[in-house]
Amino acid sequence: MPNFDFSSEGIDEKLKELKSKNASVSFLRILSFFGLIGFFILFLSENPLWGVPFAFVVWVFIRLINYYNRQKDQEAIYLSIKKMDSELVQRKARNLSEFSSGTEFLDKAHPFTNDLDLFGDHSLFQLLNETSSNRGRNLLAERLKSSFDSVKAEEWRQSVDELKENRSFLRSMISVGKAFYQQPKEIKWSDWLSREEKIKSWLWPAAIIGPLGGLVLLALIYASIIPASFLGLWILIGMIFLGVVFRPLKQAYENIPSRHELKTFRYWVNILEEQSFQSKLLQKSQSPFLASESKASEILRKLDGFGLWMQNRINLLYIPLNLLFWTDLWLYLSFEGWRKKNGKSLSNYPKALSEWEVWNSLGYFQSEIGFPGEFKDLKEGVEAKGINHPLLLPEKSIANNFEQNYSSQVILLTGANMSGKTTFMRTLGINMVLVNIGLRPFAEEFGFGPCQLYTSMRNTDNLGESVSSFYAELSRIKKLIDRSESGESMYFLLDEILKGTNTEDRIAGSEALIKQITNTKAMGIISTHDIELAELSKKEKSVKNHSFHSEVKDETIDFDYTLKEGPCPSFNAHKLMELMGIRFQN
Repeated sequence: MPNFDFSSEGIDEKLKELKSKNASVSFLRILSFFGLIGFFILFLSENPLWGVPFAFVVWVFIRLINYYNRQKDQEAIYLSIKKMDSELVQRKARNLSEFSSGTEFLDKAHPFTNDLDLFGDHSLFQLLNETSSNRGRNLLAERLKSSFDSVKAEEWRQSVDELKENRSFLRSMISVGKAFYQQPKEIKWSDWLSREEKIKSWLWPAAIIGPLGGLVLLALIYASIIPASFLGLWILIGMIFLGVVFRPLKQAYENIPSRHELKTFRYWVNILEEQSFQSKLLQKSQSPFLASESKASEILRKLDGFGLWMQNRINLLYIPLNLLFWTDLWLYLSFEGWRKKNGKSLSNYPKALSEWEVWNSLGYFQSEIGFPGEFKDLKEGVEAKGINHPLLLPEKSIANNFEQNYSSQVILLTGANMSGKTTFMRTLGINMVLVNIGLRPFAEEFGFGPCQLYTSMRNTDNLGESVSSFYAELSRIKKLIDRSESGESMYFLLDEILKGTNTEDRIAGSEALIKQITNTKAMGIISTHDIELAELSKKEKSVKNHSFHSEVKDETIDFDYTLKEGPCPSFNAHKLMELMGIRFQN
């Protein structure tokens, strides 16, 4: 791998210098190409000694091409680094509209995906995602949606903490993906590489006879020993052998990844080969590239070379050489030998590299955007000190403290409209997800006991399924009840409970649900506008009240967005309606 520069220092000047250098190299390439043609003509028409300068110019021309390609790759990396820096500024400012939203990963049936802004507009996915391939993108989404596992989360957190300290590694991996990766056509090249092809034994003698026979034939014709018509017979014989390998070579070309994909893989592997990791999970993710006898980057370079040869088989310069020397036979045999030796190990590379795309996304986020919060592994409940929502601007977000255990199994959260009830619940939920995927919480301290997260917030009707929003909410609550009563430890966040029915039924249903929940291992928060529910804390010891307040003034309503103990003493819906132009009659 060329020794690329991944530094953003003075990048505009470096780009300007690089473009100037590339222009000079392009001019030299044109000169050497014309020189190559001239010496070749002299070699054929004048004297064979002209072959010496011809060979030298060919060597210079190839070196110039390689040098130019390396410089263009460096230019692409500089441009991708500039893009990374620009995107980082946007993410820090929480301007996320230009980033891919991942809406395809939304799932109404999922326990918490739809309610916590994990995907969609202004989502955690937009804040996190630095993947390049669809495989990496899907793996990151799977990680965000994964069930809670405190042991795995701790292992991931240790790995992410190690990665965040290696900023140069993260930037180089991400910039390579941005610079070179292009989403390929859907091919199952991994499966194809791992298959073994049975080679016909007689192809080996034919592969040797081809170039030797072609050279002898040309020499005899040049010496006028045999007529040139023998050349046509030789070509006809060769086409029989070449026809045998035509289909498998065509299939190989169709299955070999694009040059952009292979280049990305090769550069990624080059970077990984130079790293030494302490985390067992990172070592495991690195192991597929250290398992074979040959260097993984060299294996990919060879595959890239085969792909280039196969791509140029229809080239006007290659066709006459192939017909004369039966070069397709050597190409086929050498490729199959290489595939037999390296195919199975190489077939694991795409999945392994997509795992690194996820590691890069998490490590880079923790390094550049994440909060260095401390996670506390609790036996039960939830504790938070100075907790914030990661999708809010840090300088504008109001931090809150919170504590809950089985002595306050159900917390009734009351408060005025727009005072912050739903945002606070989402703050708890999204921080739990951050911890579960190995990131640190956006809090000074945050911890929770073993549980599975379950939410019911954005329940909407579905005309296609003839489902009302009220029925959709009841369906989600039923799933929570079923899982809780089966003995599962659940942490739930229920927003505006039973809002689709009348006040009397809503209060009665809410009280019944709360009493039912207190007999299980479930624990969580229920927000409501029904202040009457707050009275339930006097009858049920495991029910506590928390609230958000607002201060109503003449023409404004002020919010402090600070969580307080006890029920909300006043509401603001009447004043909000007045401010919106609704005139109440005295």
